[in-house]
Amino acid sequence: MRGETGGATGDGTGFWTPGSQILWRYRENAGHGFHIARPVTVVRDDEELLAVWLAPGTECVRPVLADGSSVGEEPLESRYTKPRSVTHGHWRGTGVLKLARPGQPWSVWLFWEPGWQFKNWYVNLEQPLARWDGGVDSEDHFLDISVHPDRSWRWLDEDEFAQAQRDGLMAAETATAVRAAGLAAVAAVEAWEAPFSAGWQHWRPDPSWAVPSLPKDWDRTPAHVSS
Repeated sequence: MRGETGGATGDGTGFWTPGSQILWRYRENAGHGFHIARPVTVVRDDEELLAVWLAPGTECVRPVLADGSSVGEEPLESRYTKPRSVTHGHWRGTGVLKLARPGQPWSVWLFWEPGWQFKNWYVNLEQPLARWDGGVDSEDHFLDISVHPDRSWRWLDEDEFAQAQRDGLMAAETATAVRAAGLAAVAAVEAWEAPFSAGWQHWRPDPSWAVPSLPKDWDRTPAHVSS
């Protein structure tokens, strides 16, 4: 993966240049290690926005139960209490464009159907991204929002959000802050602010970009972290 200390490009700007390959990672909830790692290509990086492309076929790390079975197929009541491990796999289906503003407690992902038929925006509520030399880190907050081309929206995973609180993965004050962040995101949707109004659904990746490789030390601890 390409990147300089502190997330700088090496030219003194402190930002990655388009085409740079970095990691987008999530820490375990109520844990210290990383259980999600996705190599991505930088589309844009500046004071206002980090935009990255997760290409189809990218090798990623994702959580599984200790016996190797799917987390999503486990009943909700035991989904977050059974022992877990991680596995390597490849991103299936179409790619994903991820957009994040500095300090904002959510990122916005764009999904397409085959043939570049735009499907929806997905608001992923999470800790604001922390930058380091190899990429960005966060912690997922379970609750999400789906936003559709007709500007309608709906909450997603409210059952997982509630279960995570019951299982002690999220304190009550954190849950309150997450819900408030979600309502702020909804307000941005209803006002049709950026990035929803910015035309990103018409964006296409540079065909010369190679699919990033997953580094062997994908779970390394950053030497320096910044917001």
